[in-house]
Amino acid sequence: MTTTIGYDVVVIGAGPVGENVADRVVRGGLTAAVVERELVGGECSYWACMPTKALLRSASVLRAARQMPGAREAVTGELDVAAVLARRDSFASHWKDDGQVAWLESAGIALHRGQGRIASARVVEVTGADGVTTRLAARHAVVVATGSSALLPDVPGLREAAPWSSREAASAGSVPRRLAIIGGGVVAAEMATAFSALGSAVTVLARDGVLPSVEPFAGELVTESLRAAGVSVRGGADAVSVRRDDSGTVDITTADGGRVEADEVLVAIGRTPNTGDIGLESIGLTPGAWLAVDDTLRVVGGGEWLYAAGDVNRRVLLTHQGKYQARAVGDVIVARATGQEVQDGRWGRHAATADERAVPQVIFTDPEIASVGLTAAAAGAAGLRTRVVDHDLGAVAGSSLHADGYRGHARMIVDEDRKVIVGCTLAGPDVAELIHAATIAVVGEVPLDRLWHAVPAYPTVSEIWLRLLETYGR
Repeated sequence: MTTTIGYDVVVIGAGPVGENVADRVVRGGLTAAVVERELVGGECSYWACMPTKALLRSASVLRAARQMPGAREAVTGELDVAAVLARRDSFASHWKDDGQVAWLESAGIALHRGQGRIASARVVEVTGADGVTTRLAARHAVVVATGSSALLPDVPGLREAAPWSSREAASAGSVPRRLAIIGGGVVAAEMATAFSALGSAVTVLARDGVLPSVEPFAGELVTESLRAAGVSVRGGADAVSVRRDDSGTVDITTADGGRVEADEVLVAIGRTPNTGDIGLESIGLTPGAWLAVDDTLRVVGGGEWLYAAGDVNRRVLLTHQGKYQARAVGDVIVARATGQEVQDGRWGRHAATADERAVPQVIFTDPEIASVGLTAAAAGAAGLRTRVVDHDLGAVAGSSLHADGYRGHARMIVDEDRKVIVGCTLAGPDVAELIHAATIAVVGEVPLDRLWHAVPAYPTVSEIWLRLLETYGR
């Protein structure tokens, strides 16, 4: 016998995005349930944002101390790998979701564990571990927030070699003596930074270079730093076959005939949507495909009741941007359900406008890369008439105080027709906390003439804003 339970909104996926959708719905006076087949809290909590940054942080602190006279002399040892991994485990809640489940209960959100599949319009069937199926009937909306998984390329022998994905890298119980990484994007660069610092001999096979989507100067600084740390970075290298022998050694052959031997191989070349087994075929959509959405994140071709937020809609594959989408989705569902005005114009309450040209991101490599908005190349491709303004971040007084030998670079992209900033990239030690000022300038479309009145405190690294404005000219 199948039990049917009714809710105003049913959310498939209880990661950060799904949790935030449900929370906004409940705060708006509706009822909500989330469906989760794994751990409540999702990828970010257990295998991505939190544990990976915990892996990186200890080494970052040690590097900072070694750059500072007085502190340098106090550092007498190397990283305690066991302590680093233990701290990582604590940030992943030891891969238990009790705390997240307790939060759902406190927020008045129902949890159904199991595989959720759309059975028909507004109906989600949940099959639990015991094989029992429960039908959840949504009065107003179903939201797909199932996220994405690591993409595994069809390279001969790769699957049989039991490669790591980002999950295995983030949760590794020990540090391999040799680690090969296929890919050069954010996950590849961050994990090369982390495992090199933890003692692995790391080789990066970066077919398209290291961090190809950021400003070129930023990718170059990270590449130089990785090589200085002993990482072998092979730009243009394309893995064509992989084999793990009986001893456990992984042998990778590249297109140019080169070979790499490693104890583990991490594949970090991109993501694929978790939509293969959620019942899309029942409503005429393609299983395994990304879900296209409109400005209010309603699924194109899915009916007025179906929404998709987070990675699964492919707009921006970042946790904080997914949570931003979740707030918009939850609020617009409430508005439509209660007859309120839908504000879906540019920068409206129910539109995820920032996804278009105001996305902030921090890459926790050495040096850190913090960016928001468009790169110079992206601005040009968008047809904007721009001016690129560069400045040496290490030449700012606050930087020299922050660390001896501080190296970094800053760039802002100015829309010359509107005289506003449309993009900014900072590369240097500890620049992560600087990027929100740039985000506010981009989102607020603050005129450069007004920015002259935003005086940075002296002597801080934030003085880079004055230097960029001076370089641009008044």
